[in-house]
Amino acid sequence: MIHTPPAIAKMLGVKTDKIHTWIHRGDLKAHNLAESTTGRPRWKILDEDLQEFLRGRQNVKPATAPTRYRRRKPKQIKQYF
Repeated sequence: MIHTPPAIAKMLGVKTDKIHTWIHRGDLKAHNLAESTTGRPRWKILDEDLQEFLRGRQNVKPATAPTRYRRRKPKQIKQYF
């Protein structure tokens, strides 16, 4: 299946400019199907490329390190009795 930037933007709930930014940065792989390279680009994104992009953006909970406790210093209490 082939997707366009406006369709992906609607799917992800972001603006089309954000999709174009991801394409220009190289985060999202897209193909320019425009007839000339000097005109307006016509980006098309393959389903495999979109799925790879989404897998890379998933929130993965990092493994938590064990909690380290500080050693308590002995209290300096003066005995008056």
